[in-house]
Amino acid sequence: MRYATKQLVSFLKAEDGPTAVEYAVMLALIVVVCISAITSLGANANSTFSFVGSSLTPQSSS
Repeated sequence: MRYATKQLVSFLKAEDGPTAVEYAVMLALIVVVCISAITSLGANANSTFSFVGSSLTPQSSS
């Protein structure tokens, strides 16, 4: 019984599990932020290139 109690106390004191979970949550948040930033920048670049492309007039061949 004493061995089981010691094991339970050492398991509750160990911080390896929660630390790994915290790192996983931080990594997931960083990935979400990166994906949303890349999507937003891609949409802005697409609209900018579309605007510039529609503003250009073709040269007349004379």
